Amino acid sequence: MRIPQEAKHRMTQAERFANLLRELERVGVDPNTISAGLAVPQEDVLRALAALPDGAGPAAFLAQLRQVVGVHDHVHGGSSGDASPK
Repeated sequence: MRIPQEAKHRMTQAERFANLLRELERVGVDPNTISAGLAVPQEDVLRALAALPDGAGPAAFLAQLRQVVGVHDHVHGGSSGDASPK
């Protein structure tokens, strides 16, 4: 279930967390296997999940998350963790 952007701003923290869990499960990612210390903004995680079909699985989720974070870092001038020269 995808939530319209304007409704996301009115959601409580508990509702946003419940939505995140539903999206992880929809894509086929066990929320219990995701590291609690994942240093990725929730918006990036949700963006990656929204781009995936039902049942895509953990490997597809991680690949999409890397792509979303890389694009986000490139646009905002941050580092995506790759220190190699471009």
